Amino acid sequence: MNVIHLKYPHQLAQKVKDQPYSLAIGFFDGVHKGHKAVIESAIQKAEELKIKSAVMTFDPHPSIVLGGRNEKVFYITPLSQKLDTLEKLNVDTVFVVNFTSDFAKLTPEQFIEYFIIDLNVQHVTAGFDFSFGAFGKGNMELMAQLSNGHYGVTVIDKLSDIEEKISSTRIRKALQDGEMEQVRNLLGRAFEVPGIVVHGDKRGRTMGFPTANVQAMEGCYIPATGVYAVKILVQNEWYNGVCNVGYKPTFHNPDEKRLSIEVHILDFDKNIYGEEVIVGWYKRIRSERKFNGIEALIEQIEMDKQQAIAYFEELR
Repeated sequence: MNVIHLKYPHQLAQKVKDQPYSLAIGFFDGVHKGHKAVIESAIQKAEELKIKSAVMTFDPHPSIVLGGRNEKVFYITPLSQKLDTLEKLNVDTVFVVNFTSDFAKLTPEQFIEYFIIDLNVQHVTAGFDFSFGAFGKGNMELMAQLSNGHYGVTVIDKLSDIEEKISSTRIRKALQDGEMEQVRNLLGRAFEVPGIVVHGDKRGRTMGFPTANVQAMEGCYIPATGVYAVKILVQNEWYNGVCNVGYKPTFHNPDEKRLSIEVHILDFDKNIYGEEVIVGWYKRIRSERKFNGIEALIEQIEMDKQQAIAYFEELR
C-alpha cells in the first residue's frame, strides 16, 4: 500500500497525478462498519473502472485545529493503526492530508480543485454526512454538483444497528464505559492496542498468575479500568487471556496513579520481555476493586480466569 502525505498547498510528482483513483474520503477513526462500507464501495468502483483504489484521511483530528469541542477527543485508532487496518482492506493508496488552519480555510470549490481534480480522482465515495471546505459548507450533494463531468460520486447511506447510527462517537463512549462487546459489534472486530512487554513488579508470578506487563503504544486509548477477557498476539500467534487494567489498589496507594495493563496468558509459559504484542479486548468481566488480603485476590483471579475460559468457549 502506497502512503502519500499531503499538505496544502501540495506538490505532487507527475506520476502520482497521472494515476487515476477511485477515492473513499473521510476521517475514518476506528475504521468501523460504516467506514468499511464506504471504503469497500470505493474499492468495488475502482475494480469496475479498472483504476487504483484510494482512501483520503486527515491528521490531526479537525477538532484539535478548530477547537470548539468541550470534551477531549481521543483517537480510536492512531494514524499508524489506521494505516495498518486500511492495508488489510487491500486499499492501493492512502492520502494523509495534514489538517492545518490554512487547509481549514479552503472553500469547497478549492478543496475539490486541489484534493480531487488535481489528484486525478475519477470517482469519489463518502458517507452521507461527510462535509468539506471552510465551516463544513461543502456536502456530498455539492460534491456532485461541482463535478462538471470530471468525476463520479457515490454517497453511502447511514449504517445503523438496532439502536442508532454506527459512529465513532458511540464507539468512544463504549470504550470509556468498558463495553467491549458493544465496541466489537460496532467495529466489526475486536478493539486492539499494540504495545511492548516490559518488566513489572512480578507480583503475579508469586501468586501463581504470571502476567505480561504491556506498555501501550503512545496515543492508544486504554479502556475503562477493570478485568477483561482478551486475546493477545505474541510472536504471530493469538492466545486467550485475562487482562487487568488499573492501579492495583490492593497493593498501591490509590493516590499514586500509575496505570498498568497486565495480561495473564492462558496455556502459555514463555519469557517474552521486549516482545511487541497486540491486545484484543473482548468482554469486561468486572470492575477493579481492593481486596482484603492476597488470598481473597487469588480466589477472585481464579474466578476471573474461569469466566474468561467460559467466554471464549462460547465464542468458538
